[in-house]
Amino acid sequence: MPTTAQLPFARPNVLDIAPLYEVLRREGPIVPVTTPAGDPAWLVTSYDQAREVFADNRFGRSHPHPEDASAVSDAAVLNGPQGDFETEDREHARLRRLLVPAFSANRMRRLGSRIQELADRCLDGMEAAGSPANLHEHLSFPLPVLVICELLGVPYDDREKFRALSDRIGVLDSGGDAEAAMTEFTAYMSGLADAKRANPGQDVVSDLVAAQAEDPTFTDDDLGRLAAGLLFAGHETTSNRIDLGVLFLLADLSRRDALAADPEGRVHGTVEEILRMSAPGGLGLLRYAHEDVEIGGVRISRGDAVMISTASANRDPSVFADAHEFDADRKPNSHLAFGHGGHFCIGASLARTELCIVFTTLFRRFPNLRLAVPVDELEVRANRLTGGVSRVPVVW
Repeated sequence: MPTTAQLPFARPNVLDIAPLYEVLRREGPIVPVTTPAGDPAWLVTSYDQAREVFADNRFGRSHPHPEDASAVSDAAVLNGPQGDFETEDREHARLRRLLVPAFSANRMRRLGSRIQELADRCLDGMEAAGSPANLHEHLSFPLPVLVICELLGVPYDDREKFRALSDRIGVLDSGGDAEAAMTEFTAYMSGLADAKRANPGQDVVSDLVAAQAEDPTFTDDDLGRLAAGLLFAGHETTSNRIDLGVLFLLADLSRRDALAADPEGRVHGTVEEILRMSAPGGLGLLRYAHEDVEIGGVRISRGDAVMISTASANRDPSVFADAHEFDADRKPNSHLAFGHGGHFCIGASLARTELCIVFTTLFRRFPNLRLAVPVDELEVRANRLTGGVSRVPVVW
């Protein structure tokens, strides 16, 4: 099997990752691959080296010479270098300081009762529609949208607008349309920021507007792109985790039954295992080497692209016993679904809060939920950055 295989690799179904990851992991923790755009990159396949790259400040999202950087795809979020090489660390620290209060664990706990109301509303709609139903349309997509709209202060009436834009932003082979969609998305968020200046609320966009008033270097474009990125990440990834979590639980009804018998007691372990095993996209997370680095026995040169496969790292058998088996009782479960180190996902508390509420509520209300079609019949959205599926047909 050639080690210059091109991402994304073929996978048997949406619940299994590509078998090629296991082959490459045996060859070495870091191997050469080709990006979807046809450029060279290193692929990190092992858990230890993934943690190491995440935590090493010699890797970043910017590039010393952006014009020479390997491109990844045509998507607007994971396409190539991002930010300024000279200021990336300072800018990242500044933005995290702005956002940490908005995504704090305490704020997430306070938001919990509202998420519960929204989840109940979504499931009321699914029950009213009757069995069979597409759970993606009734719960997995609308709930994260409702929650992120609430948090950011985005009018929920605009959900179809940013659903379409989000879909376009994440297309890997868009031929430039993804960037056009991101420009529209950013303009939309900038307009929302203008509205918040005139009428601020208790929401993240209002917080960013207030911070901008105190920091003239934080431009309208910065604010628009940051808010658009939060809106995209805040609903796309969680939507996919709900879909895949339901599929994992319904693919083996003993898993469903165990959770339905004790939702509150088993939900945290179940959610952590869903986070470990679900792999919505097929690319990984992008970094560029800011200087020559030797890691995992491989010399990575300054400017080289590095793709960190959390999907492969989270199924590394040297760290996780029976790594390909779903085990809601797995302890410890130190997966890398939210990254590691200084770039650990700022929305992790929000995602965990949503997922715990979703799976507790879903299987309390629908303990006999089951799939209407076999998992193998569900098409993987291979040309989307976040992958996943567009339908989860269920009956009860």
